[in-house]
Amino acid sequence: MKLELTRVVQGRSRLGVLKGLGRTGQHSLEVPGCLLHTHVGTVPHLTQETLHTLSNLTSVTQVTLSNIAEHQEVLEEFKDGFRKFAGLHDTVLYCSLHDPATPCPTGYTTNKTVSVWGSGGRIELTVAKFMALQKTVQPDWYQSMADGETWQNNTSRKRVRKSVDRTLAHLDECLLVHQKSQELEGVEMFGVVEGGDILEERVRSARETAKRPVAGFCLDGLQMGSMDRALRTQLITAVTKELPEDKPRLLQGVGQPDEVLACVEAGVDLFESFFPFQVTERGCALCFSFDISPDPELAGRAPHAVLGLDEERDTAGETQQNGDFNLEDQTQMTSFEINLKDKRYQDDFRPLVEGCGCYCCKNHQRAYLHHLLVTNELLAGVLLMIHNTAHYHAFFGALREALANDKLDLLKRRVLRESGRQT
Repeated sequence: MKLELTRVVQGRSRLGVLKGLGRTGQHSLEVPGCLLHTHVGTVPHLTQETLHTLSNLTSVTQVTLSNIAEHQEVLEEFKDGFRKFAGLHDTVLYCSLHDPATPCPTGYTTNKTVSVWGSGGRIELTVAKFMALQKTVQPDWYQSMADGETWQNNTSRKRVRKSVDRTLAHLDECLLVHQKSQELEGVEMFGVVEGGDILEERVRSARETAKRPVAGFCLDGLQMGSMDRALRTQLITAVTKELPEDKPRLLQGVGQPDEVLACVEAGVDLFESFFPFQVTERGCALCFSFDISPDPELAGRAPHAVLGLDEERDTAGETQQNGDFNLEDQTQMTSFEINLKDKRYQDDFRPLVEGCGCYCCKNHQRAYLHHLLVTNELLAGVLLMIHNTAHYHAFFGALREALANDKLDLLKRRVLRESGRQT
């Protein structure tokens, strides 16, 4: 795994390609970019065949131990790793600890263990069990075990310090096992940066983690709704200054477009793509604009074009101000989406987004999606997930284009106009 940067904009926003991914090194991932969010290896609502009708998908699939740990015995008996078990082909497999779309209970971490929650309840992991799972899953890269229970605002300085110490100790133990393991030969490990909302601990965690032989870094405990956005940006900026330029930085738990832009400006390279799934579960469709083309006709032919939304967005009375997102309440709408359950859409025969090239927008109208949702048809989730996944990945394409062409400020104005709209 090697990060090749082509541009660094305004000192921190990084544009480049992460090369040499996978056991064979044949895959690459453009940055800034996002991973493909899955539940037990499957994008929610979509079969593999349906998923691959989408263009410009990321080459990296994210799976989580919270979904896989309870299946360890089956995977050990299968022996050929999770990728083959789940029927995943031609993708890079990244294994993280927790599902970013599902908040985890706190208070279950000890000096020697962390806990994950599957469908059968809590599973306690020691480093030995954690690493045994990695050998069974056989990912291409994975995050090290970490104590990430310090994102709450009332966490004490002592608890935050202990989190950093534990995470570094876990990392050292994981590295020791990793280096001795034949099963993990060629697999990369990301170190986890903790530190809560305390600048000194964030910097210490980043500095110490950077001393270890890791392939990249996961920035944890900065989830949407967990802290003030200005503080998060300050912490990320301080952390990235301590990290080497040639290794990727993956931010966990942040997905809203305006927050993605702020974090890219602070030096983040990679994000988890759980946000489209959350929007789909609310019965909503992403519809924010990220068109940066000066020519409307050219923009209409661009794969990431989003046109003609302003009038409709001005009348949408149910979207909420973006900054009030609560980590414990992920059913709350944002101003980047429209609620298709609303009666106003029952006779709206436009596509979800004018100019969108996804299957849903080319073949169906808002009125049909409204009908599917109010009658609880399973097809509603399928069509919404197709559109929301396509729209979100196209946003990252527009972000990279903006960085390449010095149009980041223009993109920010387009996106932030959506987040600041009072409706």
